[in-house]
Amino acid sequence: MLEPFSGLLEGMNNTCTPSSAAIITEAHVALVQSSFVHVLPIVDAAGLLFYERVFTLAPGTRSLFGDDIALQATRTMAAVKTVVDGLDNIEQVAPFLVRLGARHVRYGVLPEHFDVVGAALLWTLEQGLGDLFTADVREAWAAAFSVIAGAMLAGMEQAAASPAATAVVVAL
Repeated sequence: MLEPFSGLLEGMNNTCTPSSAAIITEAHVALVQSSFVHVLPIVDAAGLLFYERVFTLAPGTRSLFGDDIALQATRTMAAVKTVVDGLDNIEQVAPFLVRLGARHVRYGVLPEHFDVVGAALLWTLEQGLGDLFTADVREAWAAAFSVIAGAMLAGMEQAAASPAATAVVVAL
């Protein structure tokens, strides 16, 4: 088993040392990576569908974004691809996720938004993958999102605890 990130909600240490807070298995990683291959041909549509779902589930989040949702969707899906590609080397992708979380503090993202984002992600994958979105694939993506959210929340916590450190973390 891969044991990514220390503390889903309580944060991470500065070295991004894995612990048992969130568990994602090698089988989960393989399913996430192999299923995402099928998303890539429709990645632009999937990104837009994702944001439509976020705004349906939480209309108040729309104000966190600029007018160009297509550009935001492209950026988000690029970040998802980076993480998916790096899931089998969690120590390499962890700092990226922590920095991403720290940046999201500046955008007004709150920890409770992660539930909405997770639900929207799973829904979007179900729509895009159709019959390929099996129970096992859903479980794998849920595990991956727990890892992603945990690291980002740790970055948000670090940024909120130390405003001066936010500039340093974001600049990395």
